[in-house]
Amino acid sequence: MQTVILCGGKGTRMKEETEFRPKPMVEVGGMPLLWHIMQIYMHYGYNDFIIALGYKGEMIKDFFLNYHTRFNNFTLDSSTGQITILDGKNNKNFRATLVDTGAETLTGGRIKKIAPFINGDEFMLTYGDGVSDIDIGKLVDFHHKQKTLGTISGVHKKSRFGLVETHKESGLVLKFAQKQMMKEFISGGFMVFDKKALDYFSDGAMEEGLNSLAEAKQLSMYEHTGYWEAIDTYNELEQLNKLWEGERPWVIWEKKK
Repeated sequence: MQTVILCGGKGTRMKEETEFRPKPMVEVGGMPLLWHIMQIYMHYGYNDFIIALGYKGEMIKDFFLNYHTRFNNFTLDSSTGQITILDGKNNKNFRATLVDTGAETLTGGRIKKIAPFINGDEFMLTYGDGVSDIDIGKLVDFHHKQKTLGTISGVHKKSRFGLVETHKESGLVLKFAQKQMMKEFISGGFMVFDKKALDYFSDGAMEEGLNSLAEAKQLSMYEHTGYWEAIDTYNELEQLNKLWEGERPWVIWEKKK
């Protein structure tokens, strides 16, 4: 099964970084976010990717074109242009299809544009800015059990601000709490679809297609209660880099299955 990664957005809320490169190429621990996301999927044996490009997509193309020489020692024969990899480190086998879907295209439109490159009857989909310790194998199994055209992952997000509980009549503060995990689920961005679900998407935002699937009772939610983070601001990026130096909760490829 192929995994589609949406990498075309401009990431305007992280302009400190995205002014110079697309958000999936922002680095955590010296490696692009896109690399981390691919490692999560490859850990579960899913190594065939479709990368939907847009804003500064040429930088993502360059990353893949120079992938082997970036991670390995090599010898270059200038007379022939031949490059010989010497040690072969970091050479996990994967296949990546890079598709330019336009700098201004909305997420639903990007999905429509990569549709001709999807092989088989189903595919996975995620964003190029979210990491998690989600079990992709269990996500796929749940999708097959549900027999709906689509499955999204539901995660709990920490509140961005302190939570205030007040007395309705007096207006007095009863309790003030620092950032807490919210009870409600939000979409975690790790999704599985039957190829027939493509008929529900338009050139608008992807959420429109998800709503159409929900109205048709063809959308399920897999509950993930473990670690999840979407990198939307520079502060969140800094926090992820601090975690990289410590517990690395999303780095499941360094752990036993």
